[in-house]
Amino acid sequence: MVSVIIPVFNSARFLRKTVDSALNQTYSPLEIVLIDDHSDDDSPIIIEEYQTRNANIISHRLERNSGAAVARNKGLELAGGRFIAFLDSDDIWLPEKIEKQMSLISEKSCGFCFTAYDLIDSCDNLIRPHFEIKDVVTYRDLLTKTWITTSTVLIDRLIVHDFLMPQRRTGQDYATWLMILRGGFKAYGINKPLVRVRKIVKSLSSNKIQNIMDVWQIQTELEKIHPFRASINTLLYICNALAKRFL
Repeated sequence: MVSVIIPVFNSARFLRKTVDSALNQTYSPLEIVLIDDHSDDDSPIIIEEYQTRNANIISHRLERNSGAAVARNKGLELAGGRFIAFLDSDDIWLPEKIEKQMSLISEKSCGFCFTAYDLIDSCDNLIRPHFEIKDVVTYRDLLTKTWITTSTVLIDRLIVHDFLMPQRRTGQDYATWLMILRGGFKAYGINKPLVRVRKIVKSLSSNKIQNIMDVWQIQTELEKIHPFRASINTLLYICNALAKRFL
């Protein structure tokens, strides 16, 4: 079984499209784990609506707003599947996303898979076609370029083993991929856009300066990389980000 973990915070505007894209996967068995990070909009009503109609949906509401890392870790605790997929509450999966990833995991006998993605705006309009990704990403690759986007990830817990995301408000996903790949694993990519990632101007992930700070802090504090080496990695990260945006 694949467990799809969706952290939710004030996501009422997009949540139905997101959950529908998970429910419409061509792969089964699949369960959806909705973690409400103490929303104060209509998200709890939508979650209850979907859970009432779908036996494969479970949910939990956090007692206070705690951030995506806490929400995803609660989802990991509740998830019953061997395989874990993450889906942000405003992103959309194509129907064959999980099926294609499960095929690749079976073919490669790997524990970590991700895909390319398209970038869309708040009205579902395409901002930019998908970015090219590598067939295989290593720990060293990830130090200087963000190859992996959260909503594209599928992980086999039998191979990678149980894990939790570091308790950070930002950058916790990047820190998690580094932590996993540091253990000697490789992430295998599908260079086909199977996810539509929504670009929201006010989202935490849109703050590029914060992203750069996250890269340096995670490498020095969590990965214990020498500050000079981490500075070089961060500079290369910036160069690669600019190339990704403008080339």
